[in-house]
Amino acid sequence: MLTTGFIGLGAMGAPMAGHIASAGLLHTVWNRSPDKARQFAARYNVTASQSPAALAEACDVVLICVSADQDVEQIFAALQPHLRPQAIVVDHSTVAPQTSRNMAAALSGSGHGFLDAPVSGGVEGANNGCLSVMVGGSSEVLARVRPIMDCYAARINHMGAAGNGQATKAVNQILVAGIAEAVCEGLALAERLELPYPALLQVLQSGAAGSWFLEKRGATMLADDCDIGFKLELLIKDLHICEQIAADKGLRLPGIQRALHDYLQCQQAGDGQQDISALIRLKRT
Repeated sequence: MLTTGFIGLGAMGAPMAGHIASAGLLHTVWNRSPDKARQFAARYNVTASQSPAALAEACDVVLICVSADQDVEQIFAALQPHLRPQAIVVDHSTVAPQTSRNMAAALSGSGHGFLDAPVSGGVEGANNGCLSVMVGGSSEVLARVRPIMDCYAARINHMGAAGNGQATKAVNQILVAGIAEAVCEGLALAERLELPYPALLQVLQSGAAGSWFLEKRGATMLADDCDIGFKLELLIKDLHICEQIAADKGLRLPGIQRALHDYLQCQQAGDGQQDISALIRLKRT
């Protein structure tokens, strides 16, 4: 049995680590806020490591789920010198593909494995253990850690070489942003038309306009309840990554620019910590 450690106990990481612990596969955790790690450890009867280095020394598999490229790079730098022989690092954060390729290259030839494995499915997916995972890296390494991923994933797709998981997540986020734009504009119009909301949502969701975002966020955004799910400021970070990837490939994708423009306005209005469905507040104006 692989000894597993988890770094990053935020809105996504905590439930993911909880599912691993509930399956009896988690040994230790680390979080930048020590109190959060200690509380998690007490709840799930695991240990709270004092540092990423200590966690690496204790584990065969290290899972990371943090917010930004710089966070991942700092944690990886702290982990690398202390990794056990044949250890595997799995990064569930959403970062630039090149960041993942750099980490994979740093471990190349060392006997260690690396997978970039961003997830989709929102906080609900993490809580319910039914995330979609898009994986870049070795299929053999993926096979070794799949029993761990199965604890919180409904679907695991191998997308090819290191960095391809993050590239796939970038495509995912472009679609997420575009769908959110359409749903928020449509529902803002529905409010002005004073349409009956329960019936409206049922008919929209049952036809060609149906989507995960409409199903999970339609009723809550119509109630102006946006204190759930995926933080708006994190989508802004992701869209900047998408913007750079598109530019590197010589593509002009105006949908990214439109979404960034709108979400930056939402952030300036004080909604950065709200769910991305807070976009409807901008569309109402």
